[in-house]
Formats: sequence, structure tokens, C-alpha cells
Amino acid sequence: MTKQVEISAIVPVCDRLDDTGSLAREYVESLKATEKSFELVYVLDGRHEQLRSELVKLAASEKRIKIIQLARSFGESAALTAGFELTTGEVILTLPAYYQIQADEIHKLIAESNSYDVAVGARWPRASSFKFGVARRKLFHWLVSHVIGESFNDLGCGARALNRTVVDEVPIYGDQHRFLPLLAIRRGFRVREVQVKQSDKDRYEGRYRPRVYMQRLLDILTVFFLVRFTKKPLRFFGMIGSVTFAVGAIFLFYVVFERAIFDIALADRPALLLSSLLVVLGLQIFGLGLLGELIIFTHAQDIKEYTIEEIVN
Repeated sequence: MTKQVEISAIVPVCDRLDDTGSLAREYVESLKATEKSFELVYVLDGRHEQLRSELVKLAASEKRIKIIQLARSFGESAALTAGFELTTGEVILTLPAYYQIQADEIHKLIAESNSYDVAVGARWPRASSFKFGVARRKLFHWLVSHVIGESFNDLGCGARALNRTVVDEVPIYGDQHRFLPLLAIRRGFRVREVQVKQSDKDRYEGRYRPRVYMQRLLDILTVFFLVRFTKKPLRFFGMIGSVTFAVGAIFLFYVVFERAIFDIALADRPALLLSSLLVVLGLQIFGLGLLGELIIFTHAQDIKEYTIEEIVN
């Protein structure tokens, strides 16, 4: 049986990483300073031979370092999930595999985890010489605030402290690891953003491909649906379907009215085809919402919609 520790620090290793092993040493020293029992678990998503070699050397002298090698690259959410399942700590730390925050700031996140279910690191003061990156970051958080309704300053920071209950109750997949605090709020967990000092080596001046921006936008829309309409799909699809049906019906009524009153031919009018298409599309979207409601109703007894904070007596 695996020995239980107080803190399980999980480092998912994907594309960006420090492969020298120096960051791992800093993490170990910072965790030692907490005077709590801990394990530092590196989850290698894909092949990172140089880092693996350095970690094996460290693990030979520091038994609290563990290495999990995934069979291939599955993504950061999968790497985190593997770490959650194979660790035992009541407090889960997620840490970036590259220089992002100063390692000695970890204690702030651990301290906040005593009062909150999720402590989210926010780099401050935030240094960046890349003006487009600053604008991109502000736009991302503005979209999150206005589309989902929750305000954060640094969802891109990978340093977080979570209670074990959170990782047991909130599943993540795809690229949803960025939005774990939002999904936790949806389940009723207490979330707090904690200012931590940015690492002097935290610099990324690269450009993202247009595909990445589209993926981020779709991720925001996905989380919006999960947060607002997971248990009520008809409200989402019904609203869109009703509006689409109403617009199509109005146009259809108009062209039929013109045909009946002003004897205007319908055969060569694209408006007839468009309005008919909107009516049918609206009905289909509405029907999709009804189908979702039937699925939710069928599995309602297996879906937990709440999280218990405390039971007295």
C-alpha cells in the first residue's frame, strides 16, 4: 500500500519544460521548507529523455521524487489526471514543468489551501516585453469574465493547490486543465487567486498558430456550456432553436404574404429557401435540446449535482 503524504506535487511535462533538472531541485527545496511530508511526481507526457535522465539521477538520492512515464503524448489534462490517480496527498499541488513562478512561493498556495478548496497562482507583478502577448492575455481573461461570468487574472499559471476532494469530484479532459478553477466553482468549491512572484526566467516570445486561438475560443465556449447548461441542455439549445425558428417563420410568413396579396412569384426567391431552412434548422436544434433532456433525465440518479462541505451530528 502506498504511504500517504500531506502534499502531492504533480508536474505534468508536455511541450515546454526545463530539461536540466534544476527546477526539480528548486521544487524539492521549497517543499522541504514547508516541513510537511510530500512527494514530487513528474508525469512525462511523451518522450523527454534528457529530463527523464536527470530525474532518475535525482530520484536515486531523493526518494520523494517519482516519475510516471505515459505511453505516448496524451495532453496535459491526461497527465494531470494520471498524477491525481497515482498520488495520495490530501493537498495536491500542480506545478509547471518550466520556469513560471519562483519556487519559494509555493508555500503561499499551500497556506491558502487550509481555508480554500482551490488556490490559484497569479503571477504578480507580471513582466512581459511582448506587447502582443499582453494584449492576448487580457483578451482571453476578458472573454472568460464576460462569457463565463468569473474573473481571474492568470488562468495560464500552472501553479495551483487543490484539496483532494476537488480532484475526486471535478473530472477534466481535453484542454480543460486551464479552466479547472471555473469547473470547481460550478461544483460549489471555494476558489481563491493568490499572488505569487513570477520567475525571472519566465519568458515566452513565440507565436501561436491560428489553430491554437480557435481551440482556445472553443474551449471557452465548452466551459461556458458545462458551467451553465450541463444539467439543462434544453435551455441552451431551446433558446438558440427558438430564435432560429422565429426568424425563419417571420421571413416565411412575409414571402407568403407577398405571394398572396401582391402576387409576387415564389419560385425565383432565395428568401423562401432561406426562411424554410431556418424553420427546419430551428426545429432540429430544439429537438436536440429535448434529446439532451431525455438523456439527462435517464441518467439523473447517477449524476451528482452538489458537493457537501460539512455534516454536523
